[in-house]
Amino acid sequence: MTDKQYTSDQVEKLVNTGLMNLWYPVLPSWRVHSDPVGITRLSQKIVLWRDNTGVVHAIEDRCPHRGARLSLGWNLGDRLACWYHGIEMDGDGIVVNVPAMNNASMVGKQCVAKYPVKEIEGAIFLYFGDEANPEPCDLDLPKELVGEDFSNFLCTAMWRCNYRYAVDNVMDPMHGAYLHAKSHSMASGDKEAKMRIEDTNFGLIFEKEGQRDVNFDWVELGDTGAMWMRLSIPYRQNAGPGGVFYIVGFATPVDENHTQVFFWRTRQVSGWKRDVWRFMYRNRLEKLHWDVLEQDRHVLEVMAPDARNRELLYDHDKGLVRVRRDFKKKAEKQLAALAAIETTRTNNRTQAIAGD
Repeated sequence: MTDKQYTSDQVEKLVNTGLMNLWYPVLPSWRVHSDPVGITRLSQKIVLWRDNTGVVHAIEDRCPHRGARLSLGWNLGDRLACWYHGIEMDGDGIVVNVPAMNNASMVGKQCVAKYPVKEIEGAIFLYFGDEANPEPCDLDLPKELVGEDFSNFLCTAMWRCNYRYAVDNVMDPMHGAYLHAKSHSMASGDKEAKMRIEDTNFGLIFEKEGQRDVNFDWVELGDTGAMWMRLSIPYRQNAGPGGVFYIVGFATPVDENHTQVFFWRTRQVSGWKRDVWRFMYRNRLEKLHWDVLEQDRHVLEVMAPDARNRELLYDHDKGLVRVRRDFKKKAEKQLAALAAIETTRTNNRTQAIAGD
């Protein structure tokens, strides 16, 4: 250990697996019905299920008895029963019944981790806290996602790359004029630009100077309890009624080699125009958007896992460089807080031993 009480390898590991003390979307709501669903997010095994009232619960996907996956078991409404020996766990990770034995010592104890849950706009969000911040933080999402006068569609997919590459991709507006040059919405505009960074109260905006509403011209990254990205894409009138076409995106780490991306496509539109917009999106635009996403996915999935260590960056990359630096600072802060807790714990043990 260094004087900082954490190493550069620990910082890199934390950034690669996912920063803590944030809300992350983990699944579309339609994926969780009556059967338990096992997932991996931030390299953690998690099981989700709906109780009899439709509320989603999430706990560690591990039976405390012998380590079997609870996601293989049964949904009993307010609890899960392990397939292996029938041990029942509630949504707080507490053992509520051991059917094979009366008065088992584990009954009434929280034996596995629980995850606070929110359902928002068709997705299930979980809070991932560490020992220093176990209670969920407030979550304030962009109005383009949660505003009542906006209408959205959720697109989500699993990509075979580290989530940091997905973030880098969105924080790089210039790639739209090249990778997506033959797409339905990014064929126009200059193929060269000067870029600038503008700080906000909760993140930053990275944008082209002198060009707006022509191509993928700007992107915003915000941290308001979740790490989200927001951008707009110009649409012609034949794309249907509504205001500016926005995308609100998240890249949720699965493990160090996979990410679950979530992109909400959203417009400010109401009344009969909302119905027309939703019809036209489903019938004309959705496939075109998938085509664009597939271009991103293909490029990122065939990059070497260590591509970031062999880059030659230039001015257009200063947005993603800034984000990488900010992520590193957040990781260092989280590791420092955990190290302080461990130091206090060690000192208390030492004092207790000295007092014996």
